[in-house]
Amino acid sequence: MPDDDLSDFETATFTHEGKTRTIFRRGTGPAVIVMAEMPGITPKVTEFARMVAGIGCTAVMPHLFGRPGRDARPDAHGWRAALSYTGATLVPACISKEFTVMATGRSSPVVDWLRALAASEHERCGGPGVGAIGMCFTGGFALAMATDDRLLAPVLSQPSLPLPFTRRQRNSIDISSGDLAKVKGRCANGLTVLGLRFEGDSLVPRSRFEFLRRELGDAFVAVELPDASANPDATLPRHSVVTEHLIDEPGEPTRAALDQVLDHFRNRLLKAD
Repeated sequence: MPDDDLSDFETATFTHEGKTRTIFRRGTGPAVIVMAEMPGITPKVTEFARMVAGIGCTAVMPHLFGRPGRDARPDAHGWRAALSYTGATLVPACISKEFTVMATGRSSPVVDWLRALAASEHERCGGPGVGAIGMCFTGGFALAMATDDRLLAPVLSQPSLPLPFTRRQRNSIDISSGDLAKVKGRCANGLTVLGLRFEGDSLVPRSRFEFLRRELGDAFVAVELPDASANPDATLPRHSVVTEHLIDEPGEPTRAALDQVLDHFRNRLLKAD
């Protein structure tokens, strides 16, 4: 797959508390904040965003790290370029003060900016509220953003932070206790949180989803897929449910998971009273 020039997306900027980032926007209707996985807005992520726009929502992709549109797979630019690009993106993100990579019981500081973006896009796009999906590195951001009543459809796709090296890290997700308490209150009043992972994904251990079940109860809907359902043509082991490891064919478990995500956005944003 070649690099994506994102020419069919509107390019804009958004500033909050002195921090300005580029955003890419496509579609009309209620906004869905699409937060890319590491190492950034790849062609597979833009494909997903186009699907979101295709159901009648506005896909809004903030540029958080990496080079927008860059295909990070080795078959696009070769192994040396792929490893160099991924390392040059991952290392700065891991040491950035904006992202909580290792610590437990903390929401990443960038979440404040993302909440402000969601509020701005809700005002711009209208509708009953906003959706959000975080993937991998950004997976837990959608949960922390759900302290805002405007976020009606959070999706955690393979949420990988904090990195699961210790038992405490494996039994948690990157959200502060205060933010989690607010989300739990919203769940008690009807919020549904959708989570996706492959069963054998070591970056998203089963204990992380068990933690979410304990904390959120029936409001947490877990979609856990067999490892064998991942796209075998992907470079890395099973991880990215709706992007790199998606098999976009009828009857495939990953396609069913993708449809469940899109239906979550439809039901909460397009069919709400």
